[in-house]
Amino acid sequence: MDDFIRKLGESIGVDETVAKSAVGHVLAFLQKEFPEGPVAELIAKLPGSQEAIAAAATTPAEGLGAALGGLGGLLGGATGDIMGLVGNLGSIGLGMGQMQKLAHEFFAHAEEVIGKENVDKIIEAIPALAPFR
Repeated sequence: MDDFIRKLGESIGVDETVAKSAVGHVLAFLQKEFPEGPVAELIAKLPGSQEAIAAAATTPAEGLGAALGGLGGLLGGATGDIMGLVGNLGSIGLGMGQMQKLAHEFFAHAEEVIGKENVDKIIEAIPALAPFR
């Protein structure tokens, strides 16, 4: 996963620490929404994924990121959780353009790891992600 983190950081214009935290937040979100099947397979096949999830969990939400995360908690469900994810990503310094690129790069890498069919299953299970693919 180190190569992916390095390439992702270059692609979205952040250092590797921020890129790893961003991936950890995305993986944590996916794990919460769809803990079995393709997400579990993806996490199992990405070395360092559990560490990235754990590191993301310790990142404090600040500023607008905290506000969006709080709003997500009020909305509840997948919509609220996606707002929480956006808030978490914002709190580590990512803008919307970077988040969109992150999602595109993440799903492209996931297709390499678990196949397009399994990524399609993740998107079907979490329809709120479809615009980010």
